[in-house]
Amino acid sequence: MIDDPCAAVMSGPDALWRARHAVLAAGYGGRPDPADPAQVLAMPIILHIPKADPPLRSSLLEAAASASVALCLDERVGLAEDGEPGPWRGNFTAWVSGRIRKVSRRARGAQWLAAQDVAGITVEVGGAQARALVPGPVGELDPRIKKMQIGGTDLEHDNPGPPIPGLPVLWIDPALEMTVGKASAQVGHASMLLAAAMSDEEAWRWAQAGFRCSVRDADPAQWADAVARLSSDAVAVRDAGYTEVAPGSMTVIAVPG
Repeated sequence: MIDDPCAAVMSGPDALWRARHAVLAAGYGGRPDPADPAQVLAMPIILHIPKADPPLRSSLLEAAASASVALCLDERVGLAEDGEPGPWRGNFTAWVSGRIRKVSRRARGAQWLAAQDVAGITVEVGGAQARALVPGPVGELDPRIKKMQIGGTDLEHDNPGPPIPGLPVLWIDPALEMTVGKASAQVGHASMLLAAAMSDEEAWRWAQAGFRCSVRDADPAQWADAVARLSSDAVAVRDAGYTEVAPGSMTVIAVPG
């Protein structure tokens, strides 16, 4: 379930959708980091991890992946029919013009409820919830979000079974032993890359399915198969190495359904 009250019901991708997809498909980077570290842009991802009844790790990562790409193609990051920019457009286009950064934070109770009042999109998968927020300078983070914990919480790996047929699969390299916070940022980036690699019609059809995907830890054979598909239709996330993993590590491979 995607909490997106502005989602339009369409019979097919229109010009505004195609324009938003074109921004994503154009790729990222090119703009150097600002001299002031507080002005570095990042997308916060809020993970709902209640203490008493935590969600399954795989479901939470699926929610984070879907929320990230949903925000990137939401009508509020594009232009309206009258040519006026949506309320999220400036922040989003500034973010994708530089290095793509995401910072995951844990929320529970009142903190999670407060996060719903900060601009973004919440996705729920199998009872697990994640909210992708509109990117902005890390030094100007909403006080309600800034107080949320970044590290120190993880979830046990679960066994969700085979990927759901017909959905994209985001394969994680379990040898990297990423925390759930790090993994959520990586699958969020993978879903963005996958949507960007699709045609606008393919991405639109994925949107109609709520950007659902399967997130799975790959065994050696599954990882090798995913690597082989990089020469055709799969895309990989190679991490910059700021936290947890070495620079250039291939963390996630996204394979279309």
